[in-house]
Amino acid sequence: MSVTDATRREIEDFLFYEARLADESRYEEWETLVTDDMHYWVPAAGADYDPPSRLSYVNDNRSRLATRIRQLKTGLRHAQTPPSAMRRLVSNVEILSADDAGGEYQVGSNFVLYELAHQATGDIRIWAGRTIHRLRRVEGRLRIAAKRVDLVNASGPLPNLAFLI
Repeated sequence: MSVTDATRREIEDFLFYEARLADESRYEEWETLVTDDMHYWVPAAGADYDPPSRLSYVNDNRSRLATRIRQLKTGLRHAQTPPSAMRRLVSNVEILSADDAGGEYQVGSNFVLYELAHQATGDIRIWAGRTIHRLRRVEGRLRIAAKRVDLVNASGPLPNLAFLI
């Protein structure tokens, strides 16, 4: 997909910034990156199905996402008290579709997330997968209209997923 170098850099910078905010549990700042109609989806198997009809690890509309973030910020979400130390690598960024005139982009990327589970075993957990973002310009700035996270091990047992992946 052809976009200008400046647009590609802007999209990549946005993805890296979003990942850093999530890694640092900066949820209020992360929440400012989403649109009012945002959909956040982590399918329990391949993403080749309709989210309302099958089991998902996360299938949040904007209202449910706001509730999830409020819960994470209370300090009472024991699965994340204290918050996990996390760092992710975002790579293989691809512009899958672009509508420059409409200000909407579909972007795929791969990630590996390292989580230190302080609250449980103290183990390092590794989460890997592919993320598909639908980004939209709102008042000239990129925002997340949809985020789908396809985990490599989604069809198997997973540890507690109590943070924004």
